[in-house]
This record gives sequence, C-alpha cells and structure tokens, in this order.
Amino acid sequence: MNLTFFDQFSSPSLMGIPLILISMTFPALLLPSPDNRWITNRTSTIQLSMINLITKQLMTPLNKKGHKWALILTSLMIFLLLINLLGLLPYTFTPTTQLSMNLALAFPLWLATLLTGLRNQPSASLSHLLPEGTPTLLIPALIMIETTSLLMRPLALGVRLTANLTAGHLLIQLVSTATIALFSTMPAVSLLTLLILLLLTILEVAVAMIQAYVFVLLLSLYLQENI
Repeated sequence: MNLTFFDQFSSPSLMGIPLILISMTFPALLLPSPDNRWITNRTSTIQLSMINLITKQLMTPLNKKGHKWALILTSLMIFLLLINLLGLLPYTFTPTTQLSMNLALAFPLWLATLLTGLRNQPSASLSHLLPEGTPTLLIPALIMIETTSLLMRPLALGVRLTANLTAGHLLIQLVSTATIALFSTMPAVSLLTLLILLLLTILEVAVAMIQAYVFVLLLSLYLQENI
C-alpha cells in the first residue's frame, strides 16, 4: 500500500524515455503566442495583468539594480506556479516534487546572487559572516556558523518546496483512497471524506501558489542582500 502511495512521485517514462522534460515544457503551451498586437483577447489580457502583478510583487523589495533580474525571477515564478497547479490535475506528474529538480533550480540562482555580491561589494557581502561587535573568542565559531547557514540556503529552498508539495499530494491520495473504500460500506462517512477532499484540494491549490511565490521571494531577498 505504501509503495502505491509513493508511485506518483516517480518520474514517468515511455519505452524507457523519461517524460519529465515534456511535463516541464508543457506549461509553456499555456502562455500566449507572440502577436503583432499587444492585446488579442481576454485571456491574454488576464495573463498580462497577472504577469504585471507578479513582477510588481517580486520587484518591491529590490532596488533599481535588482530590477535587472525581473525577467529571470518573473519567468521562474510563472514556471513554478504553472507546474505546481498542473500537478494537481488527475493523472499528471509534478516535477517540483523531485528534490533534485528543485535543487537544480535553487543552487545556481542562489550562487548567482552570491557571486553578484562578491563582485560588486565584496566587503559588505563578507561582513554578513561576522556581526559587528562580536567578542574575539567567538569570531571563529560565528564565522563557521554563518558560513554553514549561508550554504544551507539553497538546500532549504529545495527541501521546503519538495516537502510541502509532497505532503499535500500524499494527503490528497490518502483521503481519496478512503473516500472510495468507504463508499460501499459507509456512504455517509464517504460523503464527509469527499467534502474534506474538496476542501483539501482548495488548500493545495493555495499551497501550490504560495510555495512558488515563497521560493522566488526568498531568492529576491538573497539578491537584495548582495546588491
């Protein structure tokens, strides 16, 4: 039984070919295609307004130097948002439940923000490793602690996203399995679990959106520290 619960997190394949790349590129099909006109229909209007809102929210904590990252951060936000939401559909696969993929997104972007700070303001970036007024005896220990916490940032980004989505998918599968199993024996209880399943699905939609936002927002805050 436990194996079947976790089968949904295994990467699907067809004739030995992994289909994770197809599931990652599928969200691009939902974006509007280039056109000579700025606004073609209501769908593109809604999409452009959502992109504008996301960009404003992500660029608020950044100064003008950080606005160069607007395209990268906004694209990442839309990518994660679409993948997380599409993964809630039946018979689909969510690539962001794979820790390897989340780390592959988090580590290069975190490293880019760190290298940006070391290049533009090395003294200010290194000063984060040692708070002002630290006693001399505590300097080596604090440097090691701050360096460890700095190196744990990309791991925390990937694990947070993976854990939240994995837990939500497992809860949905457990409740849906209980709903089907109880339908023939206890219909009243089955209807109650069905109501819980609907509420849980709504909650997971919110979690999918919030986790995509938190992932990119933390990257923007790391960027702000280094610019």
